[in-house]
Amino acid sequence: MVTSHNAMVSDETTRAPGLRDALTALRSARATSRELTESALERAEYSRKQFNAFSVIDWDHALRAASESDRRYAAGQPRPLEGVPIAVKDLIDTRGIETRYGSPAYLGHIPDADADIVRTLVEKGAIVIGKTTTHEFAWGVTTSSTAFGDTLNPLDTHRIPGGSSGGAAAAIAAGAVAAGLGTDTGGSVRIPAALCGVAGFKPTLGKLSTRGIFPLAPSVDHPGFLGRNVDDILILAGASNIDICESDAWLSARLGVIHSIPPVPLSAEVATAFEHAVGKLSGVFAMEHVETKTLFDGVYDSFATIVLTEGSIEHLRRNPLSRIAAGYGAETQERLAMAQDRTIRGYADAQQTRHAFIQRLHAALATVDYLLLPTCPCVAPLTGMQTLSIGAWSGTVRQALMNYTAPFNVSGFPAISIPLASPTDSLPVAMQIVARPGDDGALLKVASEVECILGGVR
Repeated sequence: MVTSHNAMVSDETTRAPGLRDALTALRSARATSRELTESALERAEYSRKQFNAFSVIDWDHALRAASESDRRYAAGQPRPLEGVPIAVKDLIDTRGIETRYGSPAYLGHIPDADADIVRTLVEKGAIVIGKTTTHEFAWGVTTSSTAFGDTLNPLDTHRIPGGSSGGAAAAIAAGAVAAGLGTDTGGSVRIPAALCGVAGFKPTLGKLSTRGIFPLAPSVDHPGFLGRNVDDILILAGASNIDICESDAWLSARLGVIHSIPPVPLSAEVATAFEHAVGKLSGVFAMEHVETKTLFDGVYDSFATIVLTEGSIEHLRRNPLSRIAAGYGAETQERLAMAQDRTIRGYADAQQTRHAFIQRLHAALATVDYLLLPTCPCVAPLTGMQTLSIGAWSGTVRQALMNYTAPFNVSGFPAISIPLASPTDSLPVAMQIVARPGDDGALLKVASEVECILGGVR
């Protein structure tokens, strides 16, 4: 436990302002985009040095974009996100900015086009200051790298930030930027958001384009947003053509509570924080317990089969074995070797398990509007840990951290992670809210209200 972790991150006077505050300052001429961008670049350099949160920081690109934003403000022609700095995960293509996909095999790779989700935000005025670190090809939950060094959790540098969007979560937690883009195949936005004490949102499968993102497992890959709080995500989501519900329908929402997902139980601190939050929300919302005895049967194993099969296909079709052997890290090569034993029959069975789970999940939502459950069953594990124990359960860090998030990649349902107050005021814990497919805007509205009710934590 770290009792002085706040000393590791920027204080409130040097943190990036929230996106809404930044836009207000720009529109009222209390700040220029160049000022905001230079400050963000300086903070990014600090977070790269201290936490290895960035793989690339592009001063020239960002400052040129900031000058253009200031010109637009002077001409009275600002776009919706004009002049606000953001960061983009290294898995996502950015035109003219090195994009390594977390792998030495792609050192020096500079895309000639932005990924669709980047282009949408850039065309609305957002400024990309650099690329945040990722587990190699997003195939892991720790954002560790033998080639580039491990990314560290700014709240306790002896611990992981989660992954694979760990750099983005670390950068936001450290105050470098208020928000950024990530990807989520088994929890890769929500897990680091939970472990670093920020917010992370994965929309409905297919809601946002994946073109220009290096695929991990296409049938479960989701782009996503991370922000210091839900409001930052609301702004990016709205600019990405996700309609945000402005009604008061959230007041009548019924919440279904999932206290745990077998076989991984909750650690004591997570259970305490989650039950406290549920108790507080029960004074506002109608709530009911959701039976999970058979709901999640076979889901994690089917997820693992889908990712291993689809992931290996993507890499083997893109690169010759010689490039994989010379440039890929040992962990990715081990996974590709494991995939050689997979069969089409096994993949087909996993997809059938997926279809059955989706039906059960729809049934679970028949009498409630949203599901509440913990995002992760434990606080951030120590760096280098491969296995851990929670209560009577022992297993890999990978399964522990993804057990509560991967099911909603398998189903494709939208989900968001928001921080909860820790009972010991030490490391972050988080709550996940899940909605039906297509209810992305309503989910964000409810998450924003829940965040207000719970009072926020930072």
